[in-house]
Amino acid sequence: MAFIDSTVVNVALPAIQASFHATVVGVQWVVESYGLFLAALILVGGSLGDLFGRRLVFLVGVATFAAASFACGTASSINHLIVARSVQGVGAALLVPGSLAIISVSFDQKERGKAIGTWSGFTAITTAIGPVLGGWLVEHASWRWAFFVNLPLAAAVIVISLLHIQESRSSIAGQIDWVGALFAVIGLGGLVTGLIESADLGWRSVLVMGMLIAGTGCLATFFLVEARVRSPMVPVAMFGSRSFSGANLLTLFLYGALGIFFFLFPLNLIQVQKYSATATGAAVLPMILLMFFLSRWSGGLVARYGPRPPLITGPLIVALGFVLFAIPGAGADYCRSFLPAVTILGLGMAVTVAPLTTVVMNSVSQDRVGAASGINNAVSRLAGVLAIAVLGVVMVLAFGSHLNHSLRDMLLPPAVLRELQTNKIKLAGLQAPSGLASSTAYAINESIRQAFVFGFRIVMLLCTSLSLVSAAVAWQTIRNHDRDLRVG
Repeated sequence: MAFIDSTVVNVALPAIQASFHATVVGVQWVVESYGLFLAALILVGGSLGDLFGRRLVFLVGVATFAAASFACGTASSINHLIVARSVQGVGAALLVPGSLAIISVSFDQKERGKAIGTWSGFTAITTAIGPVLGGWLVEHASWRWAFFVNLPLAAAVIVISLLHIQESRSSIAGQIDWVGALFAVIGLGGLVTGLIESADLGWRSVLVMGMLIAGTGCLATFFLVEARVRSPMVPVAMFGSRSFSGANLLTLFLYGALGIFFFLFPLNLIQVQKYSATATGAAVLPMILLMFFLSRWSGGLVARYGPRPPLITGPLIVALGFVLFAIPGAGADYCRSFLPAVTILGLGMAVTVAPLTTVVMNSVSQDRVGAASGINNAVSRLAGVLAIAVLGVVMVLAFGSHLNHSLRDMLLPPAVLRELQTNKIKLAGLQAPSGLASSTAYAINESIRQAFVFGFRIVMLLCTSLSLVSAAVAWQTIRNHDRDLRVG
């Protein structure tokens, strides 16, 4: 459910933007509201599972996720959709860490790598189905069905879980760190709000500066709280393992690059390349299939070679994939321009994901697998949230700069020029004003497409840099035989 939903929503973003006449800020919030609550509360979700029962908390998350999906599908405005997505994020924070923790306690350390590889494979194949199904639904029905599709899935998950999953919980009694959770939500919310709204309001806005200051202060307080409370969401002792710390830092950089990529790529294909929603959903299928077919193999790489080689090699391959994504211009052919990049990106992630997850889960005792899963998932979600907020600003600035340069050469009427500059925050969703000569309108729309490609290339090169940093982190921190690998 969670993996299908994330990919379905990305394909539906252009249709959502058109349906509600939203700016890129509104579209960002559709993604960020979900990711924000998921990243901030996924740590609580892992701890709740350890304390009250992993199956119980998992099922509560599934039910919440399903109810919020219905609310998303019936949303009457962009704000309504954003609120429903926030609740959906809360549900995901309960079910996502529970799924991996349940698998981790069901297998010993020797078999856990292959089990997690199988888990990665099934999440990959559902991720593959998601964008294709979602694209077809968007194209032939409505973007609302991208959310309604979760309802039958939720029913099946609940039945299967009740029949086949045994309850498990941690033997260590603890308390839920609600104070830490509060500071995490407020801190992340303030920081993300300031970054996203800066694209529309500017950096001198009182709201933007206030949110950035408040968010930074709350996040600093969060870490102080975690160092003092009896049962912290983020147990500091876990980071005593060099491998655990390095794996999470690698996750932050690599998944940040993937987060902004999956936000911008569907907008590129639909609004610039003029692909259909179904074709857009199918565009990343080779990547997902590679991750599926190679997942069990990559899960065994840790046992054969240790975690260090695949965690260095994988991000380097991913970096090459992002370089190839920076090459195509507007009107690019898929097979010659995008397919090689998608294939290489999929290969790199296939090499990386299962070994990375195995290192994280093997770094802690069995009683702490829920917390470890929560921390790593929180880092991956937080990476996407921050990347979309930060690099989204870069995208808007690059788009606006290129567009302004192009429009200056067209000698447009001041009113037309002002309207285009005011609405540049729509990115490629911007259209030439009505009433212009067809040749002028065509030139303006072509400038908009070229401006988007310019910004997309800059962001892809920044994603390349993040991937290279990920490989460097693995080189410096991951060891094949780390004496302090397991911490309690």
